[in-house]
Amino acid sequence: MKNPAEVARGYLTLGKIKTEQTAVRLLLLGMLAGAFIALAGAAATFGNVYVGKVAGAAIFPAGLTMVVLAGSELFTGNCLLIIPLLEREIRLRTVEEMEEAIRALRVRGAPAIGICAAYCMYVLAKSIRTEDRPTFLKRLSDYGQQLDAARPTAVNLGWAIREMMRTALEHVHDTRGQMLDALYERAVAIHEEDIAKCRAISEYGLSLLKEGDGVLTHCNAGPLATSRYGTAQGPFLLAAERGMHIRVFADETRPLLQGARLTSYELQRAGVDVTLICDNMASLVMKNGWVQACFVGCDRVAANGDTANKIGTSGVAILAKHYGIPVYVLGPTSTIDMACPDGDHIPIEERDGEEIKTMWYEKPMALPEVKCYNPAFDVTDHELIAGIVTEKGICRPPYTKSLKALFDDKK
Repeated sequence: MKNPAEVARGYLTLGKIKTEQTAVRLLLLGMLAGAFIALAGAAATFGNVYVGKVAGAAIFPAGLTMVVLAGSELFTGNCLLIIPLLEREIRLRTVEEMEEAIRALRVRGAPAIGICAAYCMYVLAKSIRTEDRPTFLKRLSDYGQQLDAARPTAVNLGWAIREMMRTALEHVHDTRGQMLDALYERAVAIHEEDIAKCRAISEYGLSLLKEGDGVLTHCNAGPLATSRYGTAQGPFLLAAERGMHIRVFADETRPLLQGARLTSYELQRAGVDVTLICDNMASLVMKNGWVQACFVGCDRVAANGDTANKIGTSGVAILAKHYGIPVYVLGPTSTIDMACPDGDHIPIEERDGEEIKTMWYEKPMALPEVKCYNPAFDVTDHELIAGIVTEKGICRPPYTKSLKALFDDKK
């Protein structure tokens, strides 16, 4: 099953092909399509009204089939080609553009930010015009620090930058071309590794569910935030592929509404049974017995299992604890920061208060002078988490041991 991004890319390609046709060819194909459809209309005039309706109904499908086989053009067949108009490609050439794209959430989701950063580091390396290696490495390092500061909570960002710097250092004595090739190959490898990790995480996550279960999720951790399946949403997409029914309750996720704008969109398009709810409705759906598990993503996991995720996640976990519902955190091992001892040491990004007061509204919802507190993330205590699902398996408490074992495993 193709995900929404792949469907959009397919229509984009088709739209480009059609725009390259001449006006005369399009006109002739349109007239031909009209002639085929007119067959049904002509048939409807034969005999009495009842015979005509039967004849028209019988011939109309044949007319549509002829339109498809002949490659003719119908307006109704091209309606979805509006999708390319809704897809906008952003080209990032300078470090300022890259930093803005990450900070302004044009690319979002911890794994996706890491992938983006890897490719950004390669592009920036190409832009450095010097043969002096110490100067080259210093400039690349400075660029990396500038990108890393854009989203301080997402550990994948810093991890990917360090991976690219490590690759540059390993090839410091190679030619410039060889070093750039190595950097590009590492960026592609980070991307491909994330696809494989998301698939494995989805498999492990799905093993925690059974037919007919209800699951609550918060924010967005699907293909738009990672690659391919995603992390916390991956098990739902995998279940849909296999014909397994899972009912998902998606928190809208204030203030940026990632659950409403992204999660519900991805799941609905994938054929998943998804119900969108306001964040403050989570307690009720849990109390009603509609939820058997909570699946959430993560932006950073500390060594003791404390987890930073989108603001509101901690509240979901506290509610779930009250109702005896297990909470599972799903994310790749690159999101685990073993150098961070606990949640108190995770930096929490604070964003513009206008996201609360004015964004998504036709008119401001609060007085301009009202103060706002707008942290992008909160930290869920490890004691509220039933398991941390990674591409290597499911970690259980005590996390100081199970998480450490992931990195002790050299397989």
